[in-house]
Amino acid sequence: MTKPIQYYGLATPNGQKVSIALEEMELPYEFNLINIGAGDQFSDEYKKINPNSKIPAIVDPEGPDGEPITVFESGAILIYLAEKSGKLLSANPRYRIETIQWIMFQMGGLGPMFGQFGHFHKYAGSKLEDPYSVDRYRNESKRLLGVLDGRLAGRDFIVDSGYSIADITTFPWLTAAIEFYDASEELELDSFKNVMAWYERCTARPGAQRGRKVGAW
Repeated sequence: MTKPIQYYGLATPNGQKVSIALEEMELPYEFNLINIGAGDQFSDEYKKINPNSKIPAIVDPEGPDGEPITVFESGAILIYLAEKSGKLLSANPRYRIETIQWIMFQMGGLGPMFGQFGHFHKYAGSKLEDPYSVDRYRNESKRLLGVLDGRLAGRDFIVDSGYSIADITTFPWLTAAIEFYDASEELELDSFKNVMAWYERCTARPGAQRGRKVGAW
């Protein structure tokens, strides 16, 4: 690569996925802060990159055909970066589809449920007379943690090929639950022994430690 990838984001769980992947894959990149609190994501300039006005997004000046390419949605970005770098996504067809399916598990399940739980737990709980919303998302989050805990029984990482983008797409949401939502007790995280041991393995990696600091707020 002669030109760095332009990464647009913030150190949210979804943003950390991309910065951690870029660090782990040792791809050259430049960070562009999108301050969602200030509404940067709604600017006309950023909408040209991500019409959905969400983070993260990337622009690779040297796309697959040598021309610039824009990619948004964190799962799609991780798959793109893994294919570009040849790292953290196995070429073995079985391991490859297992990796992608666990990315989809996070994108469609664990991430949205954690996000909704976190919203009601941290911001809206005191405004609700009926605990239904908090209970619903807490219980579903715990169910999904149980699924992940079962998958990690006897495994160091989610896929047997080793540390992969399936791990990178998932563990930043544990960080959010612990550090941002302050919900370790509410989610009974200590009861998910396999998940927490895996989380420690993932967060101990130097690439993860560097990546989580990018765009910290």
